[in-house]
Amino acid sequence: MARLTGKVAIVTGAAQGMGAATARLFAAEGAKVVLCDILEEAGQATAAEIGGDAWFRKLDVRSDSEWEAVVAETVERFGQLDILINNAAIVHFSPIEAMPAEDIERVLAINVMGTMLGAKHAARAMTAAGRGVIVNISSVDGLRGCNGLSAYTASKWAVRGLSKSLAFELGPRGIRVCTVHPGGVNTQMGNPAGLEGDALNVGYERVPLQRIGEPEEIARASLFIASDEASYISGAELAVDGGWSAGYYQPFLPGAPAGLGK
Repeated sequence: MARLTGKVAIVTGAAQGMGAATARLFAAEGAKVVLCDILEEAGQATAAEIGGDAWFRKLDVRSDSEWEAVVAETVERFGQLDILINNAAIVHFSPIEAMPAEDIERVLAINVMGTMLGAKHAARAMTAAGRGVIVNISSVDGLRGCNGLSAYTASKWAVRGLSKSLAFELGPRGIRVCTVHPGGVNTQMGNPAGLEGDALNVGYERVPLQRIGEPEEIARASLFIASDEASYISGAELAVDGGWSAGYYQPFLPGAPAGLGK
């Protein structure tokens, strides 16, 4: 089923991980996909692997001028822009008192300003067409707090709030805006040690589905929102986190999995 036939999508952070999985899925569903990333070699390789109309464009999401150029070149090349997946992001682990100001600035610049600039330039192209979808990738940490992740959590809550505002601002123009909130995902960011097998799911025992997610599972959520099947959905949050945002199992209460907490 080609749910994105005739549509053109930009996906950021598309050289690897969730972005690459999203680009592959969108192309398989009929979209022309522009893959954007600062990782030029990996991005070119991913686009070549996808083939067809997949096209890589180097992009630093912090740059207003680069965003303007990418959107303009996309419209010039493909005639339109229907979908933006703001996926590019970084994570930073540190207690707040040990975090240099430049690290805070970098997280907020990539995760928040990059998302805002993408929406800014995509909105212009989408407004001209009278339609569009922007999917901003937040996080389970945009739905709750977490120790050691203050800058990242702040950035993902900002993406969540930004998306609510954009849903109001852009809705009358025919543009839908939603957030996707992944939990732990088996990517370079979510599994930097490259764990496999049983070791991969250590630490997820108290999450309802008791495992890490795969990039393709996040991509399928973005596909649904970007498709016409979600035509009356905007301003919504879709948690794709194995139930993590619902809470944790309490090991010694009824209903907990056998052996939990031993």
